[in-house]
Amino acid sequence: MERMETSSNLRQWSQEGPTSANSDLNLVNDRDYFPYQPKSLAGIATRSFCLGIAVTIGVGATVATLFYTSSSLWRLPFFLAALATFHFLEFWTTAAYNTRAADVKSFLLTANWPGYAIAHGFATLECLLTNAFWPNRAWAPFGSGTLLCLLGLALTVIGQVVRSVAMVQAGPSFNHLVQRQRSSAHVLVTSGIYGRFRHPSYFGFFWWALGTQMAMGNVVSFVAYAAVLWKFFSSRIKHEEEFLVKFFGQEYVDYRRRVGTKIPFVP
Repeated sequence: MERMETSSNLRQWSQEGPTSANSDLNLVNDRDYFPYQPKSLAGIATRSFCLGIAVTIGVGATVATLFYTSSSLWRLPFFLAALATFHFLEFWTTAAYNTRAADVKSFLLTANWPGYAIAHGFATLECLLTNAFWPNRAWAPFGSGTLLCLLGLALTVIGQVVRSVAMVQAGPSFNHLVQRQRSSAHVLVTSGIYGRFRHPSYFGFFWWALGTQMAMGNVVSFVAYAAVLWKFFSSRIKHEEEFLVKFFGQEYVDYRRRVGTKIPFVP
């Protein structure tokens, strides 16, 4: 279809002149921005609007529940706010610092589908059931529930900040997909936050996710998240670094030896 339309545009050029032909060719080039296309402006606006509503509801409900009730169910809107903030920042940082790569998928709303949705759905259900029916349960050893909850909140914030800063500093060198070929914009970033974490975006998400489950008091989900994420990132890092060594050679080998991942049992 695209070849036929292009041929038609060229025929029109001979009849209507270069201005009309250029206009038609621009429509072809701009097609990615039309509704239901990879860079759909309507799709981006809709997702941003919905995520903004989710953050507002989540933060508002969390604050209201904490101030006006003694219920531990504040954890549910907190999780909603954390999730919505994460997905919005995934797109925003990509759009701002790696603009050419930004598209609808940059929100990561359907990444690793349906496993991702199932994991968060199970975490929500566990939090709802345990805090609704057993709000006073001793889920943490030695009465450390409050301390672990605060630690979870801190890890959520730290994980989000580290991941977002990593995406900002890497700029065009960051991609949500493992790159099998080196692009002209791909450089090895070893300074800033990359001087402390070899894969700061993975470190950030790993601890962000575990932090949310600690804050929610989810014992089962915490263990499941830890196991699944560790397996996923340890495998992904090994796979990705095969290409990074191919791209950057000894420079990356030296960098890998010097800087760790800070993810448990992933050197």
